[in-house]
Amino acid sequence: MKTTVDIPENELKDAMRFTKARTKREAVVKVLEEFNRRRRMAELVKYSGSFSDRFPTNEEIEAVDAARDGALNGRSRR
Repeated sequence: MKTTVDIPENELKDAMRFTKARTKREAVVKVLEEFNRRRRMAELVKYSGSFSDRFPTNEEIEAVDAARDGALNGRSRR
């Protein structure tokens, strides 16, 4: 998408230097991608601590499966 934007020259030069971009367009695209990536990560951080930090053991998985199967079998007999 073509857009005309007045970007301060010193900010654009810094962006080109930090991103190692060869063109102004490349610098702007890289900066936008990085900004969006950081915002997505910040959104994920909201959920940190709400999930277990480990994978369940095989025994834990089988116990959940057995409980579910028992509940399903009990319902179908009624």
